[in-house]
Amino acid sequence: ASIIREAQKMMDEIEELGGMARAIETGMPKLRIEESAARRQARIDQGKDTIVGINKYKVKEETTIEVLDIPSTVRDEQMARLKDIKAKRDNVAVQKALEKITTMAEKGGNLLEATIEAVRLRATVGEVSDAMEKVFGRYVATTRVISGAYSSEYGESDVINALRGRTEKFLEKTGRRPRQLVTKMGQDGHDRGIKVVATAYADIGFDVDISPMFQTPEEAAKMAIENDVHVVGVSSLAAGHKTLVPQLIENLKKMAGEDIIVVVGGVIPPADYDFLYSKGVKGIFGPGTAVTDSADKVLLLLEEKYIGQP
Repeated sequence: ASIIREAQKMMDEIEELGGMARAIETGMPKLRIEESAARRQARIDQGKDTIVGINKYKVKEETTIEVLDIPSTVRDEQMARLKDIKAKRDNVAVQKALEKITTMAEKGGNLLEATIEAVRLRATVGEVSDAMEKVFGRYVATTRVISGAYSSEYGESDVINALRGRTEKFLEKTGRRPRQLVTKMGQDGHDRGIKVVATAYADIGFDVDISPMFQTPEEAAKMAIENDVHVVGVSSLAAGHKTLVPQLIENLKKMAGEDIIVVVGGVIPPADYDFLYSKGVKGIFGPGTAVTDSADKVLLLLEEKYIGQP
């Protein structure tokens, strides 16, 4: 019965906003999901919610798993294929088909039929999307840091209080709070994790910036410098870390941001740790890392660099 009541409350709220499409525009559903994810992560980190192998019944010795390493040349090969397709197709016919998509988007018509026609002429997904975007625009997700969701699950906690004490000490010693940019680069669209991290870090006293999705390393480096952050936290869940993270560090150096600490979290095979460390990464947080443990490590790095003591 309580589930029905709570579900009805959500549906009523969505109805008041004008329906689901309007609710999505306000960012309401996304924020609720992110808040729920932050609360659940806090329970997992405390061991209140059991995840077998992560916070309970852990294996004593990790088994080495062979991982398929995808080289960066795959991207170059795909770009070469696209270039070849565009050179061999009938570009006049493709352009007419794309214009038809734009017209139908504006005046009405069967967009799917028009899209299939364009694709059969070898129009790319990007070109089709651009043709529609001229009329529909492009949706940009609302990005906000949710306050209090993570820490509220801890209640009066020595762990949270200790971390907050250290961020306050950092503020006292340096004149500003520790500031971190969390970013997703490349075609990795899984942002739930960095939203949880952003919420938790904000709750313990960090100033946190969240980058737009699908940034290039250059864009992430530029944003880090413009926002004057101490740390960049890269989330990688799509196996791009060996290409994108070194490029980020190189761009930071080019822009005189070599003092910015770079840490990485996500699905990082242990076999890749040494490579990332050799490129300048200062901390790696793999699957199962408690957010409080990662915050402790980041604070240690900041304390050693800016205060001179952990």
